[in-house]
Amino acid sequence: MARIISGLLFACIATSLMFAAARILTPLALAAGPAAVSNAPAPEFPHSQTTRWLNSPPLTLAGLRGKVVLLDIWTTDCWNCYRSFPWLRRVTDRFATRGLVVIGVHSPEFEQEKDRTGIAARLAQYQLTNPQLLDDEFTYWRRLDNHYWPAFYLIDKQGRIRQRLVGEQHSGDRSARNFEAEIETLLNEF
Repeated sequence: MARIISGLLFACIATSLMFAAARILTPLALAAGPAAVSNAPAPEFPHSQTTRWLNSPPLTLAGLRGKVVLLDIWTTDCWNCYRSFPWLRRVTDRFATRGLVVIGVHSPEFEQEKDRTGIAARLAQYQLTNPQLLDDEFTYWRRLDNHYWPAFYLIDKQGRIRQRLVGEQHSGDRSARNFEAEIETLLNEF
């Protein structure tokens, strides 16, 4: 009986330590900066209806070949997304003339976030004029195997995902600087 109790106690302690380590290490891993990804082809946008896009007619990644594409996965009720917009605008201003295309992918967490008029109002409020894919059913989110708001994906000129950055970003942060350096690298590739 003592053996069973000590075995159960050991299992409880080991499980508690494992969950504590996950709670500590996960934010550290996310804060470490951009994660290189597998160079897999970026999934094509799932929606071609004009009602599923704001600030642009429907786009395709195939039509953007030869350009570096930055995807911004966001939603209207996400404060971390809002706090990243100043950085995103600066990145857009800095690199757009060199061929960077920034596309927002609005993936709503809550039902009220699916309101097209409300999304358009937020875009105007935060001065975001780049194309926006309305991904109400999380179709593109799932194709990317995304799990976070905000998340930023960098697609090279051949249409491969080369980098992912997760979480709120600010100009000057190490992770943002590293991501911008990767944009620079991709823009200089042939």
